[in-house]
Amino acid sequence: MIDWNRVSKLRDEIGTEDFAEVAVVFLEENDTGVAALPGVPHTGLSQHLHALKGSALNLGFADFATLCQAGEVAAAAGAAVDRDSIVASYAESKTQFLAALPRLCPG
Repeated sequence: MIDWNRVSKLRDEIGTEDFAEVAVVFLEENDTGVAALPGVPHTGLSQHLHALKGSALNLGFADFATLCQAGEVAAAAGAAVDRDSIVASYAESKTQFLAALPRLCPG
């Protein structure tokens, strides 16, 4: 679900304090993007999922990013996208990430 190696690498690259700040911004932006997902017109869906995928990869939300990628490709081809699965994956990833955040950013 979460690529913890990617998370640790990012934290080590930017430092614990900056990592916590980046994590908060990521979650806020993605909460908004995921909440909007059900109402995004199909014509803009591929681009919307592309943006979600990019930020998900940056913070290690691997399964969520994979679903966004599949949805992006499907939307670009005019096919249906299982938006509910994408929303559910984000929610589960966020729960796991938040549970680990105290360990990742002690203090």
